[in-house]
Amino acid sequence: MKIKLSDHFTYGKLLRFTFPSVVMMVFTSLYSVVDGLFVANLVGDLALSAVNIIFPVAMIIGAFGFMLGTGGSAIVARTLGEKKKELADRYFSMFILCVAILGAALSVVCVILVEPISRLAGASDLLIGDCVIYGRILLAGSVPFMLQTSFQSFLVVAEKPHVGLMFSIASGLTNIVLDYVFIALFDMGIAGAGLATVLGYCVGGLLPVACFLRGGEKELRLVPTALYPKALWDACINGSSELMSNISASVVGILYNIQLMRLVGEMGVAAYSVMMYVDFIFIAVFLGYSIGCAPVVSYHFGAGDSVELKGICRRNLMMIGITSAAMVAVSELASAPLAAAFVGFDAELYKMTVHGFRLFALCYIFCGLNIYASAFFTALCNGAVSAFISFMRSFLLRGGMVLVMPLIFGIDGIWSAVVAAEGIGAVISVTLLLAKRKSYGY
Repeated sequence: MKIKLSDHFTYGKLLRFTFPSVVMMVFTSLYSVVDGLFVANLVGDLALSAVNIIFPVAMIIGAFGFMLGTGGSAIVARTLGEKKKELADRYFSMFILCVAILGAALSVVCVILVEPISRLAGASDLLIGDCVIYGRILLAGSVPFMLQTSFQSFLVVAEKPHVGLMFSIASGLTNIVLDYVFIALFDMGIAGAGLATVLGYCVGGLLPVACFLRGGEKELRLVPTALYPKALWDACINGSSELMSNISASVVGILYNIQLMRLVGEMGVAAYSVMMYVDFIFIAVFLGYSIGCAPVVSYHFGAGDSVELKGICRRNLMMIGITSAAMVAVSELASAPLAAAFVGFDAELYKMTVHGFRLFALCYIFCGLNIYASAFFTALCNGAVSAFISFMRSFLLRGGMVLVMPLIFGIDGIWSAVVAAEGIGAVISVTLLLAKRKSYGY
């Protein structure tokens, strides 16, 4: 039976409704992981470092699509909860059109300026050639990438998380197959990795357009629209936390690369690349769950159902806590085989990666709560609190710790900086969740 936003959500129903979004985000994160595996084993560790230099830049661009997707989906879900279906369709159509226009503009600028951007992101003379090749291809695909990140949220609002899952699986499989074809068979090197990723984006970002154009009268769909400045502004403000979180994570990733280049050189960047690939998968679980349950929160908030809102919040926090504990255990046990899959060809690099990841992985105790708290306030259309949580944990705390802790602990300070940042961020998240509970009735 199809689960509707208006339903009463038990633990089982929450898991069934959010599971497609979790898997969807995991498959989306596989783009960079698959690229990393093929590049590391078939092209080399320098090319792997180049991929890690450029990928944060692409994520900064994609963050604008994520902003309009999460911020806009909360507004659309709330509007549906208010029983204004036609207005919800027009809002949705406007958000998607804005994503496409913004993506095209950012793509042109970044492709032209890819070399200075790569230098600014930490590329050395050894890496700059590969960075420019990979960057031009990857950044040229910004429109489908941004559309894909937006549709991930809107497909949940449309009560079609399973459709989003199918698109994500198709995108991931496209990327995997084409990585093998372009790199292993055609020997295209790092250019093949970039091209495979962009074609994967096209599957996940362009095909959903046809799905929403064919929607029925009772389904969320793309329709002729107009500019609604207030709704667009509200979506940007409401989704600013997700924008801040993604941009901050990318900027902090660049800071990590710069610090590692200073302390240990290209090998440190390669080790950090492996940690980031694993981190993409684990964080995707938290992000997917938050995306999946956010429209439920928005709908019941719009409907004024505080009893259901309270139950949903309690169950979500329990889910996050159990998942966090499991992730720490899994990451500690799997650090060695995961490192071997990427850099087993180099004993010194392998040893550095395993040691670093065992410190880094302790952050999963806290980061799930922080991600959920930010998404929860976005779903309540409180962009200010959501943005504050994101800014503190993902930029100010992470950025500050990665600059300060290496001065005291050396390279171990880099690996453990995120643990300290997320721990302090969790204190902030809990404080705000407790302070606002009476205002929203959860």
